[in-house]
Amino acid sequence: MRALIWIIEDTWQATIDDARALLPSDAEITLLHVANTEPETIAREARRGLLGRRLPPPPASHELQTISELAAQQLLTEAQARLGRPATLQARRGRVEREVVSAAEGVDIIILARDGDRQRLGPRSLGPATRFVIDHAPCRVLLIWPDVVPELRTIPPPPPPGKPPPHESPGP
Repeated sequence: MRALIWIIEDTWQATIDDARALLPSDAEITLLHVANTEPETIAREARRGLLGRRLPPPPASHELQTISELAAQQLLTEAQARLGRPATLQARRGRVEREVVSAAEGVDIIILARDGDRQRLGPRSLGPATRFVIDHAPCRVLLIWPDVVPELRTIPPPPPPGKPPPHESPGP
């Protein structure tokens, strides 16, 4: 079995703990971290557009990338230590959701954690990137709760009678 474990700063410990408990001992594991490059792009473009001037990008944008890469490597190293077994470490940069789906090509399962509202059950417990990965993953997906699972009473109330839920279309 080939498994991809997508780790993010907020929930990586729980993701690793559940993966360690659930994956067979002979699984080939890849730990993935994706750095979002949007903040670097915004910083670079903001300087270029300052009062309509076209200035060269400051050296700080390279420094941001270096800091990001070092943080990703540190996180991956800590995750591998917590996993307690061999794993391939993969750090990517770009649009997070697209990079994760791309990295999932050829694996049997991707393991990831909810990254939205973790206080109640429902669709808001998934952030946009996680929702995209779940919808587009080319393999099985194991979605974990990184914290204590909220109680069943936290499910959003049903729609009023005669009105379909937002994710369903009305019948004929």
